[in-house]
Amino acid sequence: MSKTPSAAKPRFTGKHMTAILVAGFGVVVSVNLAMATLASSSFGGVVVENSYVASQSFNEWLDKAEASDALGYSVEPTRRADGLVTLTTDGVPVGAQVTAIARHPLGHLPDEALVFVLTSDGSWASTSPLPAGRWTLRFDIAANGNQWRGERHLP
Repeated sequence: MSKTPSAAKPRFTGKHMTAILVAGFGVVVSVNLAMATLASSSFGGVVVENSYVASQSFNEWLDKAEASDALGYSVEPTRRADGLVTLTTDGVPVGAQVTAIARHPLGHLPDEALVFVLTSDGSWASTSPLPAGRWTLRFDIAANGNQWRGERHLP
């Protein structure tokens, strides 16, 4: 019986191991850079400047929120074709001062201050238009010595 020469097995060398390590770490670094880029481009900033100082006021904020909720105001914003924002309200007194800060959800556009006036049909309309896009409106309604604050989304 004769033996046929078998093919030589390729050897696993240090070069192979180096290539595997470089490729593996290359994938990890690439994914980390992609995620860091996406994260920094999608969130525009800080929620509070100093979280410890903000935490000292937390219970006070809760008390103000409860007092605000007890007023029973409801506000529903809509955007008109001309860009003005109108509010359908319930419980808001006629002499109230209604203002809002419009914030872009991702922080790409600057905040817009809005002032609302009572219209003849009983709704409130902003005195200046709001650019197109999604906005978060933070309302501040002052009436009869009371303060109401709330937040609504405007698609």
